[in-house]
Amino acid sequence: MEEKSVKLGFAFIKATEGYTRKDRQFSRNWRKAREAGVARGAYHFFLPNKNGAIQADNFISSVRLESGDLPPVLDVEETFGVRPADLRKRVKEWLTRVERHYGARPIIYTSADFYTRILGSEFDDYPLWVAHYLQRDKPRVSRPWSFWQHSETGRVNGIITKVDFNVFSGDSADFKSLLVP
Repeated sequence: MEEKSVKLGFAFIKATEGYTRKDRQFSRNWRKAREAGVARGAYHFFLPNKNGAIQADNFISSVRLESGDLPPVLDVEETFGVRPADLRKRVKEWLTRVERHYGARPIIYTSADFYTRILGSEFDDYPLWVAHYLQRDKPRVSRPWSFWQHSETGRVNGIITKVDFNVFSGDSADFKSLLVP
């Protein structure tokens, strides 16, 4: 079987979760991505049963964006029993605080189903990074998307575990316009 050689153009790296959790490998991975010449983005894993603004403060205190980085990302995948209206309010708190701090509109990461059922059109003005593994050609989401996570079983040289594979929707000029100036 012939191996395909793919050059990675960007990487999303987990930075924080909830109020206080910081990923132990974030600083190392963040630095290594920059050294490798890969556009990098940092994400926060959102806990829907916690205040969005306080979670945003955890991210802000942990991530220093530089020119050429991707905008901040909010990873929201679960409700943990929180009513959708309350979850959306907390998501909006996070997005507002982070956008104000960095001067860049955050990206929302979620599954196609979660976006449709829980988040809905209230967040259509934000770039979407959508996870959907069931179709080959495009994700099953009715709104435009910026990134599509199409696989969770990728392999990359230098990384022991499986990684998620993503594609960008657009050309190199579109990608460059998304980066932090």
